[in-house]
Amino acid sequence: MRPLNGKVALVTGASAPQGIGRAIATRLADDGAAVVVADIDGAMNIDGQKASRFELLNGLVADIKASNGKALAVTLDVTSAEEISSCIDTVLSKFGRLDILVNNAGSLAGSDNFLSTTPAQWKTSFDVNILGPMMLSQAVIPEMRKVGGGRIINIGSTGSLGAEPGFGAYTATKHGLVGLTKTLAAEFGPDGILCNTVCPGYIATDMHSAANVRLAGENGISIEEMKQRRYESVAVRDTGLPIDVANAVAYLAGPQANYVTGINLPVTGGVPFGI
Repeated sequence: MRPLNGKVALVTGASAPQGIGRAIATRLADDGAAVVVADIDGAMNIDGQKASRFELLNGLVADIKASNGKALAVTLDVTSAEEISSCIDTVLSKFGRLDILVNNAGSLAGSDNFLSTTPAQWKTSFDVNILGPMMLSQAVIPEMRKVGGGRIINIGSTGSLGAEPGFGAYTATKHGLVGLTKTLAAEFGPDGILCNTVCPGYIATDMHSAANVRLAGENGISIEEMKQRRYESVAVRDTGLPIDVANAVAYLAGPQANYVTGINLPVTGGVPFGI
């Protein structure tokens, strides 16, 4: 029997073809969960071409269903209370319950030289990386209580555990996400609701590739040299894959983690956390 049979999961930020969200949704579906995949409306650049995020979500749903899984795509701006309410209503109407929330949607806004970042960039980073997970958690906890418990899994970063130059707002807000995780774990443990943070390191995603391009330009070096500089601090000397993060999420979502809450689980290949 698959360990998540009968469970329903909501995964945010799931549209990117090479993204962590897609890998998480696929892994949870493989473990038996009905999965609702969500992302903002609009287009994203894939290999220089614009693609509709909602069409990408529907492609993910089709892939899950082709493997005999259950899935549904919804548009969701995690900074909008109205869209969050509508999303939860849709989940409950379709599947009748909600057991697992994976707050994967994130923003790199304000990842730049500290002196050049603006209050608007910091606000965007705060709204997506902290306020969104907070509002979603507020929306799902009453539903989790109805079914006797649940799991909230926040996707942090090595930027949740330490700092490196050039990621000011991102690092500050990802640290804040750890605080949110621990607050939820402490407050809602008596309800059977477990909350943990998974902290990926250098994972081969579209977002990570964009960061390498930006840092290479800022330092006046090639992308390959930038990669070598960044990865020489990783024990395994390479990036991880989205499935590596998804496997950690599946563990925290499943019965083997029934006594695990309030932790930060690094998936880093042994990278130091910085200062």
